[in-house]
Parts: sequence; C-alpha cells; structure tokens
Amino acid sequence: MIQIENLTKNFGDLQVLKGVDLTIEKGEIISIVGSSGAGKTTLLQLIGTLDKPTSGTIRFNGEDLARLSNKRLAAFRNKHIGFVFQFHQLLPEFTALENVVIPALIAGRKHSEAEAEAMKLLQDMGLGERAHHKPSEMSGGENQRVAVARALINHPDVILADEPSGSLDSKNKEELHKLFFDLRDRYGQTFVIVTHDEALASYTDRTLRMVDGVIENG
Repeated sequence: MIQIENLTKNFGDLQVLKGVDLTIEKGEIISIVGSSGAGKTTLLQLIGTLDKPTSGTIRFNGEDLARLSNKRLAAFRNKHIGFVFQFHQLLPEFTALENVVIPALIAGRKHSEAEAEAMKLLQDMGLGERAHHKPSEMSGGENQRVAVARALINHPDVILADEPSGSLDSKNKEELHKLFFDLRDRYGQTFVIVTHDEALASYTDRTLRMVDGVIENG
C-alpha cells in the first residue's frame, strides 16, 4: 500500500533520514522503535505528508505524493490518513463529539451524518456517555480514545501514531494497545506506530528499528 524508496530528509546541514526504504502492506500494524533522534518521528511526518522529503519517493497505492499540489495534498491527508499523537491534541473548547466531527466537516460531509458516525465511534470505544464532555472533564485514557475516534472518522487507509501511549498509565496503555488491534480487525485499518514502548512493539506484526536515520530491518 505504501512504498518508500531512498527517502532522505535534511534540516540545514543535519541529515536526519539517510536513505530509508520501506514497504507497508494494507492491514499491517507495524511499530518503529529506536533511540531519540534516530529519525522515527521525522519519518512518520513524511509518510503523513506533514513535511516533504529532501529526496526519495513515497507512493501511496501507486501514487507519487511528490506530484500533488499543496491543496491536493491537504485533501489527500484529510481523506486517507489519520493521526494520533502522544498528547491527543484535542481542542479544549470543544466536546468529545465536536472534536471527532471536525475532520469530517473539513472533508465536506453533512453535519448530521458526521455527528451520527462520530457518536457511533465514541460508543464503540465505550465513550458514549462522555460525548458531551470537554477534554478537561475526561481522563487521559478517555481523551486518547477520543483522539483515535477523530483519526477514524474519515475512514482513512492508514493511522499514524506517534508515541500514542507515552502519556498514559499502565492500565490505559494496555487498553489502548488492545484497541488498535480491535480496530484493525473491525475496520481493516493499517497502523504505523512510533513508540518507545517495547511491550506494544512486541505485539505488532512487524517491529522496525531505526538507527541514525536508517531502518536496520525492514
């Protein structure tokens, strides 16, 4: 589904990625591990089209993302990619339901349809009764599940997660890890997870280790 060839990324004189080759299949859950500064988050941002590589190619279902204009790239990102971050990045002034609905409205979907689907996603995650609560009124684990629902609302092909359990306690970590696999089984989503959590990495279909800007095993 995703083919990455000889991907490099420089920030000034610093080369962070040094020729990454990687193929990600549909329905895979893969983890990317490695020390801080190895290039894990940079790679995730390039796959998610949040930044552009210095050289190399990223093809998504055969389409070279470098050929898309900024406008088409934004539309592609909204439709095909969902993001889950370490600190959930929910908008504090909105309720859980409103936070989940926002990407669907950006995609041009009808508000009533988007809200109904958002509520179903929240219910699927055991958060139906929390739908009208704001982030400050929920636990860290609940907020992270809201963030996952937000990532799923537009039926993306791939979920990119950057240290998704990094701010959670042991119980909530375990629940979130289980949720990812349940979602893969239920919706057929592909997950690419950057993590320092070796327990999570050990459960994934493949674990890729990054060292000094390259993947040691792919």
